[in-house]
Amino acid sequence: MKRILLMIFRNIFLVPYAWCKLCYHAAHPEKYTDEEQYALLKYITLRANRGGNVKIAAYGVENIPEENGFMFFPNHQGLYDVLAIIEACPKPFAVVAKKEIANIQFLKQVFACMNAYMLDREDVRQAMQVIIHVTEEVKKGRNYLIFAEGTRSKNGNHPGKFKGGSFKSATKAKCPIVPVALIDSFKPFDTNTISPVTVQVHFLKPMYYEEYKDMKTTEIAAEVKRRIEEVIGQYA
Repeated sequence: MKRILLMIFRNIFLVPYAWCKLCYHAAHPEKYTDEEQYALLKYITLRANRGGNVKIAAYGVENIPEENGFMFFPNHQGLYDVLAIIEACPKPFAVVAKKEIANIQFLKQVFACMNAYMLDREDVRQAMQVIIHVTEEVKKGRNYLIFAEGTRSKNGNHPGKFKGGSFKSATKAKCPIVPVALIDSFKPFDTNTISPVTVQVHFLKPMYYEEYKDMKTTEIAAEVKRRIEEVIGQYA
């Protein structure tokens, strides 16, 4: 909470304008392209990070596929994760997130601008519909991010178990799977400090369909987690 207040205080003259613009974009997504929405989110995120003493160190940006229609699978550390990836990633992407955070102010507007899907983990039918919709959109060239752990890790930089079901849309779309290793992403919002912090975002080499086509989703999940843990072990 302290860092959020610092972000607001240091951008006090920008906040009313940015908030109104964000809310308008969130309420009228049909008026803007994905690129226009993403440009706004990057601008707001950059200003918030500078005001909040947060630095993003991006690695492996060259590993992001040149052609759209891929999926990011990062480890999940906290509410800040998506904002870290927004600053680090030059390409627009959407998110599949759990419905429990659908009404958190600011994140709610960010997800609306992304045309994100909110997943009800208690409703199997709704979850299957989300998988179908994401598959169709990835085939058409939209990029998505899914947290395969399903919920954030309580152990800092140590990821929890990656769930095979999270990879169903990717396997159905036969798209590149891009593992993303987040380091110290829990610190900006989940520690009670305003000290300078550097969040590392590592985009790893993608797994293309030819590599994973004969693997079960549980095997893909284990391999993606292994690659992420390997990078965390090197840099954390």
